[in-house]
Amino acid sequence: MTSTGPKGWIALAAGGTGGHMFPAQAVAQELKRRDWRILLLTDARGMRYGDGFPADEIITLSAANPNVRGLSAKVSMARAMATGVRQARQALRRLKPRMVIGFGGYPSAPGLFAARSLGLPYGVHEQNAVLGRVNRRAAPRARFVAHGFSQLERLPPIKGQLVQTGNPVRDEVRAIADRPYPAIEKGGPLHILIFGGSQGASLFGRVFAPALASFPKDMKDRLRITHQVSDADHARVASIYEAAGLHVELAPFFTDLPDRMANAHFVISRAGASTVSELAVIGRPSLLVPLGIAMDDHQRGNAEVLVKAGAADLLLEADATPERATALLLPRLSSEEDLALRAAAAKGQVPMDAAGRLANVMETNLV
Repeated sequence: MTSTGPKGWIALAAGGTGGHMFPAQAVAQELKRRDWRILLLTDARGMRYGDGFPADEIITLSAANPNVRGLSAKVSMARAMATGVRQARQALRRLKPRMVIGFGGYPSAPGLFAARSLGLPYGVHEQNAVLGRVNRRAAPRARFVAHGFSQLERLPPIKGQLVQTGNPVRDEVRAIADRPYPAIEKGGPLHILIFGGSQGASLFGRVFAPALASFPKDMKDRLRITHQVSDADHARVASIYEAAGLHVELAPFFTDLPDRMANAHFVISRAGASTVSELAVIGRPSLLVPLGIAMDDHQRGNAEVLVKAGAADLLLEADATPERATALLLPRLSSEEDLALRAAAAKGQVPMDAAGRLANVMETNLV
């Protein structure tokens, strides 16, 4: 959507992973509909998700993970972040946005800290159930702290507004939110979607391929599996499925993941905020395996939103063995009625109009 943007510019600071970029993209789509011009401040990793991002201008900033060890690494990180702040300050001075919104993760830090140094109003959005470290540092002086889930841990004292908006989901997710849970004929095909992201694909291949391969033949004949698997693991995982006679589609990445989620009867995935939110918006039952090394164990907090609602099962990474996975999955997938109930329980656990809510919060906090 082309916009002359008579309301002016809004800067969005996001990068690193899809978990930060997708909510920023959803908000950008909403703000463009409201005739704002969008400046995206991101990093090289975030640019992997830049295709189709509705920004009028994109600035790629220098950024580096602050969680490094060793003097040399720390000096290099500090230089990179200082460069990123200078780059962000130049862009913000030139375009003079009326607000900067940060979406967490270290790539958002240069944009947020540049805004603070220039006296520009800014707000933060936290996708996870635990406030991340960058947002934790930015929150005390932010105009608002918006958050995705009903619980928000590690929140410091703040002066601005605290509001649960939900996690913004992209237009392509909202477009399929009303698609009903796929009917399951008695003894008919069961569509299983498995994806673990860049830090989960290997574990998921080691655990869930042999777990599903161990099912009784009558259940294996019903399974239609879509499994994200890295190129390095493709041959090993494919051989497990092939030896078990399972019907499977393997790929390192799916560009149409929301559509595949909507077509699935059951989803096995990590518990990133975007994934949990999309499961709730679309309404699909799941088995969630939180990333064990996630900062402050925030993925476990995300997963518990759906677990408490009776929409998901939780399998901790430390307990993730093929035997444990089989014990969880076989009874779950054997009951069509239970799957449908869990799909209904997932639906609506997070607001579907989160992008609009966040845009409203931003507009009410403008100077």
